Amino acid sequence: MADKSAIEWTEATWNPTTGCDRISSGCDNCYAMTLAKRLKAMGSAKYQTDGDPRTSGPGFGVAIHPDALDIPRRWRDPRTVFVNSMSDLFHARVPLTYVQQVFDVMRETPRHTFQVLTKRASRLAKVAHDVDWPANVWMGVSVEDDSQRSRIDFLRQVPAAVRFISAEPLLGPLPQLDLAGMDWLIAGGESGQGCRPMDGSWVADLRDQCDRAGTAFFFKQWGGRTPKAGGRLLDGRTWDEMPTPRLPAAA
Repeated sequence: MADKSAIEWTEATWNPTTGCDRISSGCDNCYAMTLAKRLKAMGSAKYQTDGDPRTSGPGFGVAIHPDALDIPRRWRDPRTVFVNSMSDLFHARVPLTYVQQVFDVMRETPRHTFQVLTKRASRLAKVAHDVDWPANVWMGVSVEDDSQRSRIDFLRQVPAAVRFISAEPLLGPLPQLDLAGMDWLIAGGESGQGCRPMDGSWVADLRDQCDRAGTAFFFKQWGGRTPKAGGRLLDGRTWDEMPTPRLPAAA
């Protein structure tokens, strides 16, 4: 079964793969790695593969789960699904043939909307030419600070109906973003032990850039000790804009 999600911008999660490795500063306080360690200790079968202790951790080694592929086919009611909340589909250790199988499932279940997010944007751009891209898949990249701006350029090469940026955890300003071809931007602060602070001016600037570019803006959270500790208000209101899908363009 899918897990109902507490993430504000989706309804459910589906993890046909689990595990990952830290590759940039946005990974330093990875919630999924902490959760995987706890799930391994609880005996969860999907989290018994250990990762490299330098970049991963107990229960967080990359593993594929073919038995999970059929899950979306069994969901009768349409839902919005975050794919791989506990992994990165475009990790180098996820075989291309398996990525293609995941895309096959998404294409065969057009009643659902699938949201895929990656930090491995260069592999995404390569793999995008080797899959049949469904109209019900939204593709995003994480951009936590200005050093990761190039991920957006790779995303621009992908023929997705919705292209989106996740600026969460937002660890620095993102001035003068090129939002051409970007349909949605999610911003949010870091949460959990050791969370790093987010300056309000960084968020307000992203909102204003999105307004000028015609990009939908979603503010997820201020962050803090817990995800909801700081609330979700920006300038006295919530920002829950959602994108309008378009027909996928040619790659």
